[in-house]
Amino acid sequence: MSEIFLDIETTGLSFKDNHRIVEIACIETNELIPTKRIFHKIINPERDVPDEAFKIHGFSSDFLKDKPKFKEIADELISFINGKDLIIHNASFDLPFINHELKILKKDVISKNKIIDTLELARSKYPGMSNSLDALCKRFNVDLSRRIKHNAVLDCELLREVYIYLLDVKEPKLSFNSKVEQKNSYRNILNYSKKIVKLSEEELKNHGKFLKSELKKNYF
Repeated sequence: MSEIFLDIETTGLSFKDNHRIVEIACIETNELIPTKRIFHKIINPERDVPDEAFKIHGFSSDFLKDKPKFKEIADELISFINGKDLIIHNASFDLPFINHELKILKKDVISKNKIIDTLELARSKYPGMSNSLDALCKRFNVDLSRRIKHNAVLDCELLREVYIYLLDVKEPKLSFNSKVEQKNSYRNILNYSKKIVKLSEEELKNHGKFLKSELKKNYF
């Protein structure tokens, strides 16, 4: 199954204030293993870039003025993500920006049911904690040394590594040698939790005895 990790950079916090997208990146994976297919565009937002936004991503108004406009890359983007689940960190920010651009062009918007929001997933696992992408990278010891400025392609790759930890599965590339072995073994890992194993009465009794003995040993 193919997935798309997606990230954008913008001129500001809300499209309602006429802020626009300046960068969009999508990394395709197959069962979370990169396929090497990447969609990446730097975009002319057709407006100025405020200093606050420039400090975050480093794209100036002058740098962006000769870049393609969203309408010029929209069809290629739609084709790239078509039929795939989108994995986004804080989708409530990214998705409205993308759908606003699509609405301007009178194109179909992206449905929320195609989105996996890793921020929501992280909040459900770590309530009350900081769950920004930076915070999650630090929590899982994902290398942030390359992240001098916000960069959509790099953020997609960081998000892929974080998502693997959020799913509580091991990074395939660390465990296996060949790509075929990676895919086959990773498929087994993802499917493992779906299997229901029925235990015999004797096994259940033995398990209960084991738990009681461990509780006494560790807590009493």
